[in-house]
Amino acid sequence: MDTTEAATSSAASPGKEPRTARGRETLRKLLDAAAKEFGDLGFHAASISGITRRAGTALGSFYTYFDSKEAIFSALVRDMSQAVADAAAAAMPQGVTGVAREQEVLTAFLDFARSHKEIYRIIDEAEFADPASYRAHYEGAARRIAARLDDAEKAGELVPGDNEVRGWAIMGANVFLGLRYGVWDESRPAEEIAATVAALLRDGMAAR
Repeated sequence: MDTTEAATSSAASPGKEPRTARGRETLRKLLDAAAKEFGDLGFHAASISGITRRAGTALGSFYTYFDSKEAIFSALVRDMSQAVADAAAAAMPQGVTGVAREQEVLTAFLDFARSHKEIYRIIDEAEFADPASYRAHYEGAARRIAARLDDAEKAGELVPGDNEVRGWAIMGANVFLGLRYGVWDESRPAEEIAATVAALLRDGMAAR
């Protein structure tokens, strides 16, 4: 079982992890269908029957892997958070660090947001439907950015500073850039937006 399959299996409720490739495929279908259901209708209006209908599975299949609507919603938030992390990791070429790396990551995130617009509604609703997963999503993202900044600082590519605060600042900017240029309007090239932000990180805005 590869890393992606393992992550999918772990999304199931405790004790309900799939043991076969077919089971993992069904679980993946349920998570993808849940993204559409929650993204289109919101947490409260979404239903288990709506999820299974979108997934093309029997209602009983849902309870094979999840205990409740709340359980699959929490699993979906974790799944989407991991998908964002995977997209960022895939966008980081070997040997590229510092501001250049953050530029590549933002470009990938904007592309991800354009392909998964539902993530914004789902993560926003998690603040109330699943506060623990909501907080874990943002804490994890900020922690990954801070770790990248630590590496760049050690390599002499960044001036020393509080990389935890920097990480949260960059993450906050990325979140709203994804909303503005990923969900609301995707007419401008993602690379152009990321280059503007990279220039801001590299040079600042104050006149010299």
